[in-house]
This record gives sequence, C-alpha cells and structure tokens, in this order.
Amino acid sequence: MIRALFVAIIAVIVVSACAPIEKPIDDGGFHPTIFKIRKGDTTKIQFRQLDAVNAIRTASGLSPLELSTQLNAAAKTHSIDMAKQQRPWHFGSDGSSPLDRVARTGYPGQMLGENISETYENDTETLQVWMNDPDARSTILDPKARFFGLSWLQEKNGKIWWTQLTGS
Repeated sequence: MIRALFVAIIAVIVVSACAPIEKPIDDGGFHPTIFKIRKGDTTKIQFRQLDAVNAIRTASGLSPLELSTQLNAAAKTHSIDMAKQQRPWHFGSDGSSPLDRVARTGYPGQMLGENISETYENDTETLQVWMNDPDARSTILDPKARFFGLSWLQEKNGKIWWTQLTGS
C-alpha cells in the first residue's frame, strides 16, 4: 500500500513538472514563442536548413545545393545591417545591394537570389514562410542555383533577422 502511494505521488510530481508554469495569455495581443539560438548552433542550423532546402529541391527534380562560406558571410553582414536599420529590406545602410555584398566576399559565382525575414520564428518555420511566398520560393527553386548561404542575427528580445542567399 505504501509503495503504491509512493508511486502515485511520484507520478503526480512528474506529470505536474511537465505542465506549463504559466497559462498563455489570450488577450488578442502578439506573444511570440521565443526560439533562442545559442552560439554553438550555427553549423547545426545552417545544415538543417540546407538539408530542408535540398529535400524540397530534390522533390522538385532539381539538383541539391552546397553550403558556401562566402554566401554565409554575405548573409551575416546583411542580417547584422538589417537589425541596425530595424527594417527587413534588401539594401544595406551603405546603399549596397545583395550583388554588392556577395561580391565583397570574393564569391566566384553569380548571386541569384536573397530571401530575408524579420521574425521570432525558427529556421524551419521561416523556410515554410519563404516557400509560401512566390518570389522567395523561386529563389529556393532556381534551377541555376548551386550554392547556398544562410545567416542571422538574434536580438536580446528574441527577434531574428534571417538572410538566405543562393548563387550559381
């Protein structure tokens, strides 16, 4: 009897530990779920997104992309700059275009497309949003694309500035 009571108490404690501490606020306002990116997550996130993009491309009969350090660097530069400007757009604070930023990295191919986002969503959710946008989708599914770059800047409040690049 004592053993059964002890097991029941432990089960209640375990189940209650799994429950949320606070109930979500349903006041009609925006309360994002914060996706926190840690320092060591860079490679994991870049390859997870590359794998997802390649699965989409392969299902569409297109060749897979390879990760490019130069495109990653251009994406990082732009994510930082968008955060400084506090607006998601394709031009740098110095007037640079995506073509300019990619050229500055020494990338030997042609920059084909740039997708950007200002969001609290993680990388896979952001990819889903891009796939639902015709322009962003065409960047991801460009048959001439051979290389891929992805980077971001996350602010202390959790907002993430994503930049994804493709090149030939």
